[in-house]
Amino acid sequence: MSANDTIAAIATPPGRGAVGIVRLSGADVPRIARAILENLPPPRRACHASFLDARGETIDEGIALYFPTPASFTGEHVLELQGHGGVLVMDLVLKRALELGCRMARPGEFSERAYLNGKMDIAQAEAVADLIDAGTQAAARAAVRSMQGEFSARIAELGALLTELRTHVEAAIDFPDEEIDFLAAPAVVKRLERVTATFDSIETAAAQGALLRDGLTVVIAGKPNAGKSSLLNRLAGEDVAIVTPAPGTTRDVLRRQVSLDGLPVNLVDTAGLRRALDEAEEEGIRRARAEMQRADRILYIIDASAADPAGVSEGHGDWATAEGLPSAVPLTLVMNKIDLTALPAQALEGAPPRILLSARTGAGLDLLRAHLKSSAGYDADAGALAARRRHLDALARARGLVEDAALALARRRPFELFAEDLRLAQRALGEITGEVTSEDLLGAIFGSFCIGK
Repeated sequence: MSANDTIAAIATPPGRGAVGIVRLSGADVPRIARAILENLPPPRRACHASFLDARGETIDEGIALYFPTPASFTGEHVLELQGHGGVLVMDLVLKRALELGCRMARPGEFSERAYLNGKMDIAQAEAVADLIDAGTQAAARAAVRSMQGEFSARIAELGALLTELRTHVEAAIDFPDEEIDFLAAPAVVKRLERVTATFDSIETAAAQGALLRDGLTVVIAGKPNAGKSSLLNRLAGEDVAIVTPAPGTTRDVLRRQVSLDGLPVNLVDTAGLRRALDEAEEEGIRRARAEMQRADRILYIIDASAADPAGVSEGHGDWATAEGLPSAVPLTLVMNKIDLTALPAQALEGAPPRILLSARTGAGLDLLRAHLKSSAGYDADAGALAARRRHLDALARARGLVEDAALALARRRPFELFAEDLRLAQRALGEITGEVTSEDLLGAIFGSFCIGK
């Protein structure tokens, strides 16, 4: 495969549909367009055309759109053939493009070429995929902001501040005999403060974006008949799980995603934790414990009508260990069935935190939703930017290097150490937008895209 090949792919989902699109990109697009359409369409104008096979017979009729280089998504000549969305029709149009010299595009290759041709950076390309995969409106808005370059612009702003610092310190290195102490100058301290404040702002927006992309995985666990499945149904707003008075009704793992003010929460209902009565229940309990190990938070449901809510948290470490709950996963105690008691719906501070509610009536559900958002650090008004784990890791490394540079400044270490830490910090930021990258990273990023994008 070569980056100079002309590529083609079906850009719409497989199956029947009103419209199907075959997309081509590369230097041979004008020649191929003339062979399929008889004429090259005028640039950026939708034209009705017949799509012809090798014998000149019509495969389909539809719309042809031609985008000459460089004014296209990929920066190359691009042709889109929009026909009827039948599986056979699309395959025949694609087959004709391949006969004329195209090769099948790899997953994400159109977006990869857009990056390689300077039409977007890697962060923007990733935002394209995040927009496609967005599960909530808030996630989609964050992806659009990053796709339009807001995340990249803020990274560039941070990089410019580091460049100013590097220029200042390298001037000090070049003129060591000057009496002026460059690094003690107030301007350097102020620049460091601006860098730190910019890091704070970007990390907050990126962390919110990562939350919107990855969501929060919450496992609902507890004894049989504590109301786990009832709570799942209430949070999901529909009857996802079967609820009966008989203990042990839930045998397998049930999953449902809900949105809390835009935050995707992946709810996982599990089998009741007790001594298994048969092999099927034993397997359900094993799966429940495995899910708890992978969770971001555990909601441990307790029947408030059969327990002392005020005393449950006493000695909770020993209690949680005895219940087999993983110590590394944050825990919230949910005291359910308060409709059978005189207890009010409320949230109680402590370790672990406790929420008193009724899954049957819905009392206290808003407290639980607020608790989940707060515990995840989610702020719907934070102006999130679509970000991934690798972005957060790069930001953390860059910030750590700037902090090392500040320490070198405070301890009057050689100027070269200060300058080197700043250079490495800029290099870490460059990984976010693709200024610094590797073939393996590009393969991993664009390989996760769908074919045709």
